Amino acid sequence: MGIIRSGFSFITGTLFGIYVAQNYNLPNISNLANTGLVIFKLMEESYRKPKKSDSNED
Repeated sequence: MGIIRSGFSFITGTLFGIYVAQNYNLPNISNLANTGLVIFKLMEESYRKPKKSDSNED
């Protein structure tokens, strides 16, 4: 019974996703993900601790 129930949920979700993608203007997920990665990379670089110098200048 579990395979039929999970298969039904998967097929229903797939069909609903196809319907929504064809009838509504949805944003491109890969562009949103790339934009988010760029923003997080910039935030990391701005808040990163400065690197220690390799020379021992005591």
